[in-house]
Amino acid sequence: MLRLDHLAVVAPDLAMGTAWVEAALGVTLQPGGKHARYGTHNTLLGLGDDLYLEVIAKDPEASPYDGPTWFGLDDFTGAPRLGNWICQTDDLDGLLRDAPAAVGLPRDLSRGDLAWRITVPEDGSKPYDGAYPTLIQWAAGTHHPARRLAESGCRLLELTVSHPQADDLRAMLPLADDRVRFVVGPAGFAADFDTKQGRRRLC
Repeated sequence: MLRLDHLAVVAPDLAMGTAWVEAALGVTLQPGGKHARYGTHNTLLGLGDDLYLEVIAKDPEASPYDGPTWFGLDDFTGAPRLGNWICQTDDLDGLLRDAPAAVGLPRDLSRGDLAWRITVPEDGSKPYDGAYPTLIQWAAGTHHPARRLAESGCRLLELTVSHPQADDLRAMLPLADDRVRFVVGPAGFAADFDTKQGRRRLC
């Protein structure tokens, strides 16, 4: 089965993306880290229930990397926005046997005491414009990053995934999370949160 692991806000600049989320949700994000393999860095927001949100952008201080980055950041333009969702499984190889080829191959990554396998297409794109989630399996013994984050007072109420093939995508995914809703329409996302300031939305 799949469980919602985290949401990703993509941005042309990390400070810009962080400020956008903080203003929208009335919170303060925490420093994250760098992803040397793909030349990105992030900030983080704990959402409770082993769930978190990250703001991710290309790191201008990263060493040159000969290849595409991930989460569609090579082709990203415009203002910060909710751009990807990541789902966790305990059997990534088994799940990939029935997944569409566009999902990509699993990559082994680590940072500090965190280690994980994650699907990344060869061209760095997002499968089905992001409507099919990135898949992740945390290594045995790795404590989920959400457990290290401060209490934010934010909780995810609903994630809406819109795509012209939404019905087919829903059928493909053994997803165990009733907060995720698929709708037929243009590709995109909207996430509704319960915050200290009331219901707020990122899209």
